[in-house]
Amino acid sequence: MANKATRESFGEMLVELGAKNENLVVLDADLSKSTMTQAFKKKHPERHFELGIAEQNMVGAAAGLALSGKVPVLTSFACFVVGRLEPIRVSAAYNRTNVKIVGTHAGIGIGEDGTSQMGLEDVAAMRALPHMTVLQPGDDAEARQQVRWMIEEHVGPVYLRLTRQKMPDVHADGWTWEPGKIDVIWEPAKKPAKYQATLIASGGPVPCAVEAAQELEKKGFAVRVADAGTLAPFDGAAVARFAKDSQRLVSVEDHNVNGGLGSAVCEAAAERGLAVPVVRVGLRDFGESASPAELYDKYGLSAPHLVEACLKNLD
Repeated sequence: MANKATRESFGEMLVELGAKNENLVVLDADLSKSTMTQAFKKKHPERHFELGIAEQNMVGAAAGLALSGKVPVLTSFACFVVGRLEPIRVSAAYNRTNVKIVGTHAGIGIGEDGTSQMGLEDVAAMRALPHMTVLQPGDDAEARQQVRWMIEEHVGPVYLRLTRQKMPDVHADGWTWEPGKIDVIWEPAKKPAKYQATLIASGGPVPCAVEAAQELEKKGFAVRVADAGTLAPFDGAAVARFAKDSQRLVSVEDHNVNGGLGSAVCEAAAERGLAVPVVRVGLRDFGESASPAELYDKYGLSAPHLVEACLKNLD
């Protein structure tokens, strides 16, 4: 088990990729210790730019660097960087600049830092922007592959959403991430004719979804888990496949259900005329200060609550 925060995976990949790509530059907003870019700064100080608490200027500087042939990665807490939506909208999305925006400390999973530090609306904002790819890994392996892809392969704006809390591995050894696809990461040993539910999770709650499905298998219920590592563009075709053999779909996210994964699942189902109920598990209010485990339990993201979401009022 890696048991690593996805922000840590991101920081390690920056060092690895920076050693062979001289065009890779990193911009920070006075949070390099928290965003895990300090190691890159020590290795390549001439390619690390500290912008201070001026995220709006950081977006503009990153766009300029991209237009000059660099591959800029700008980092801050998710709530702070996406709070500067207007310059992101124009400088990154509208102009399709090769800017990589990384929001760490996503959701209530940051814990005791409290409401003002919690990005809970950032996915909704970024999904609304044309040309913006939105990624959210569920463990170390997925984070590493997403970072490599956005820097080495993809040309265009990307928003990458990362956790403060440590995450256990949920993907098998040798697993390969595919951009734009929802990936089934766990299913019961005996495949049923119809699943009681398909859990579609993203980011921090992915391990909780796996734990819930495993607990349900012990009780005789068949629930599979799918990891939505790409939130935009969204894999609506996967939702359609899941709807064919599931009594319900349950979306799980450490984000507001409006505009996030839950909305994406509902949009995909409605646009395809799918007759399947969708249960959206996520935030419907602001968070508060407590441990990540306490908050996940209070706001319904922990495994016992997901067990209930899969079975409650099931025919």
